[in-house]
Amino acid sequence: MTRKQRRGVLIGVSVGVLMVAVGLVLFALRDAIVFFHTPSEITELNIPAGQRFRLGGLVADGSVKRGEGAKVDFAVTDTLKTVPVTYTGVLPDLFREGQGVVAEGTLTPQGVFIADTVLAKHDETYMPPEVAKALEAKGVKLGKGATHPEGVTQ
Repeated sequence: MTRKQRRGVLIGVSVGVLMVAVGLVLFALRDAIVFFHTPSEITELNIPAGQRFRLGGLVADGSVKRGEGAKVDFAVTDTLKTVPVTYTGVLPDLFREGQGVVAEGTLTPQGVFIADTVLAKHDETYMPPEVAKALEAKGVKLGKGATHPEGVTQ
């Protein structure tokens, strides 16, 4: 084999090994790559209690209840299903009812999401594209005067 052929084989083998390594990493992380799950997806996927994941949707109107200290209870909805959330800590300044939110934590056997991190939407008109896409995929119309499937109202 000439020097040029050996170099070509070495490069080809290196690229092949790199592709296998990337494939193995993606296979190992296939469940962790999801940005968040909506309340409807949690029911569909049967996510086990104690598994860490992100919950995304809208803060349900009238659901925010402040407890002792920094404890806050609220509900996250995709207007089809609602999941109760408990969080202890300081909420972001932009957190409020009817706005987009992503919470990270675990689900209890009773179906309550215990959040250790809460991220609020950016401003009055911004909603993360992933949240908007997931809500639209569930048939939720966004914006003023929107109607929802099966008589669900905002």
